[in-house]
Amino acid sequence: MPNPLLSLPFESSIEALGEAYWDVVEAAKFSCAQLRFRNDDLLGQLGLDAEAISDADLESAYGRFEGRVPFLALRYHGYQFGQYNPQLGDGRGFLYGQLRDVHGHLQDLGTKGSGTTPWSRGGDGRLTLKGGIREVIASEALHRLGVTTSRTLSLIETGEHLYRSDEPSPTRSAVMVRMARTHLRFGTCERLLFLRDAPGLERLLRHVIAVYYPHLESDGKPLLAFYRELVQRVARLAAEWMAAGFVHGVLNTDNMSLMGESFDYGPFAFLDIWDPNFTAAYFDQTGLYAYGRQPSVCQNNLRLLQEPLSMLLHRDAMTDCLDSFPSLYQQHYRARMRRRLGLPDAGDEMVVRNTLALLAAWPVGYGAFFSGLSRHVVDRGLPEEPEALAPFLDGAPEPPRDLWCCWRDLWWHEQRSGSGVVERLRRWNVPEVPIRPLIEQLWEGIDQRDDWRPLQAWLMRLRLNTA
Repeated sequence: MPNPLLSLPFESSIEALGEAYWDVVEAAKFSCAQLRFRNDDLLGQLGLDAEAISDADLESAYGRFEGRVPFLALRYHGYQFGQYNPQLGDGRGFLYGQLRDVHGHLQDLGTKGSGTTPWSRGGDGRLTLKGGIREVIASEALHRLGVTTSRTLSLIETGEHLYRSDEPSPTRSAVMVRMARTHLRFGTCERLLFLRDAPGLERLLRHVIAVYYPHLESDGKPLLAFYRELVQRVARLAAEWMAAGFVHGVLNTDNMSLMGESFDYGPFAFLDIWDPNFTAAYFDQTGLYAYGRQPSVCQNNLRLLQEPLSMLLHRDAMTDCLDSFPSLYQQHYRARMRRRLGLPDAGDEMVVRNTLALLAAWPVGYGAFFSGLSRHVVDRGLPEEPEALAPFLDGAPEPPRDLWCCWRDLWWHEQRSGSGVVERLRRWNVPEVPIRPLIEQLWEGIDQRDDWRPLQAWLMRLRLNTA
């Protein structure tokens, strides 16, 4: 039977921009291709019958890269920990292809770990199996928590032994395929400023608007309207991360999408206890990208994006757009925190403030707090009176009484004023947040015994928890 993945209707969208934005590259040849993860939900989103696609089909298309050319390594620059770097670009991945999903949206299929490119900077262009598993965990957990995120389509083990300074080595290798709305980044624009290529930047942005923001084409000032909407999208994304207790770890401008979508998960982490100063990357010695600084970093990255865009737009007009970021962020953050508490999006922020005050004083897991509340209410039903809601985390220390009673009473009165509390709690929370100890536990079984069952079971629990 022919492989359905090799006859997909790919579009030459980025190719049409011209060769100034990418380099044609070849995929590495691997000694084996063994499928370790497949995302049947995404296959369905691409209009495919997942049952008609075998593991061998995925291994052929996304492990041996048969039947598909050209592959494009995208060019970009970026600010990395505050320092401008003009030596970036796709260094261990490429754009496999672009195609429409069942909703008519253009989607990118991009690889990670597929070999060297002109932008590898001396690296081997490979991805460790653990790194690929971590990306699967991050993208699936974030998707489940309502974060605007790329997702992993497939993860294939490739049989090589890799040496890394941050993992016990030798370690196993893999190649991953990610589905994202776009792999065009803030750094794509920054490179064009570095080259002083204003026509090239305008061509890029006209393309972005036509493909991803077509509703803005009729605007009298479409480029400014694009920047305004990007500010809105990034404010929402920052709020989604913060409500989820997620720390990206490397919020460089080359990791910021022109669609305001979260992608590229390296040294990420989910909060254990609530701590604004928590950092995910061991090399972030100054805490630049700490959990609590993520909204301001996103706002600053949008400010840095004004540098290239000022070749085409007045800075004052962009600054007016960016001035709305703090209020937009607070609005989205309040709504998403209320969701996790089972409450309607619209409402008072006092319950959110009280939740954070309680978590700051009660040494329990941030994600465990929401999971515990959800599990308690789903299993036992809504309490008839405030006093009926006892602390719901088994084995946890008693919370500070005044803070607990204040939070409990306010939450109880809020949930009494509407319906759908149980459904929202189930929908916007997960049974087990993938904090570092859980990820290490899932990896240990794979690393020591090649036992994939715990990871598969955790992924299944994510799906079963969906309302």
